Amino acid sequence: MQSVHIHHTGTELDFTEASRLALAAARENRMLEPTIVSWHQRGSDRMSPSYDGADPDSWWAKYGEGNGGRLGVNIGDAFDFVIMDSRGFESVDQLPVRNLTDEEGNEYICIAAMLGEGCAPIDKACIPIDEWAANQY
Repeated sequence: MQSVHIHHTGTELDFTEASRLALAAARENRMLEPTIVSWHQRGSDRMSPSYDGADPDSWWAKYGEGNGGRLGVNIGDAFDFVIMDSRGFESVDQLPVRNLTDEEGNEYICIAAMLGEGCAPIDKACIPIDEWAANQY
């Protein structure tokens, strides 16, 4: 994985500004559609993704590189990012999925073409929305 360091002095960075700088650096390194895969805020040990027991010094980097990250960007001594080029991936707008709710209020994500003419979730076309199946709309 390639690494880039952005020297930052001056005002303290928040996540929004740091991520903007990281994505700009990725574009300068020929990524056409840069997307942040993982990140870490030094000092506070905030990171994404996160789970109880994760090592804040390394988990975010391992996750990012293992899930398509090709560029590491560290900004001053405040933030670290792992970025991938998402060019070629389908966007949510192009996916043939629908969110449906059953009579008991359970939410599902469904493959629209498999639903037929019905508007109710069916096993062969739908999975429950939970922490693994994200809401698409």
